[in-house]
Amino acid sequence: MVVDSALTDAEVDRIFRALADATRRDILRRTLAGEASVSSLAAMYDMSFAAVQKHVAVLEEAGLITKHQRGRERLVRGDAAAIGRARSLLDSYERIWRSRISRLDDLLSAG
Repeated sequence: MVVDSALTDAEVDRIFRALADATRRDILRRTLAGEASVSSLAAMYDMSFAAVQKHVAVLEEAGLITKHQRGRERLVRGDAAAIGRARSLLDSYERIWRSRISRLDDLLSAG
């Protein structure tokens, strides 16, 4: 069975490294619900503005959010298509494991 090759290994590593942190998952959840400025995001967490900026940068590097400038504000928006690509990858892994479990079940039933 072939795993979805829409993402490179490096892209997969960046996505799951980004999603491994609870703050980044929360930032992603918030920005999928609607666009937010980095400063408004920073106000929601008990950490420095610079720390939130770093979390945003990790998400942006992973392709999970996009960032653009409007006036003096840096606006962030979650990228639902990127989440879809990650989900597709997980779905392909699920198919592999379900197939393996089914074959194991068949072997155990035949014995």
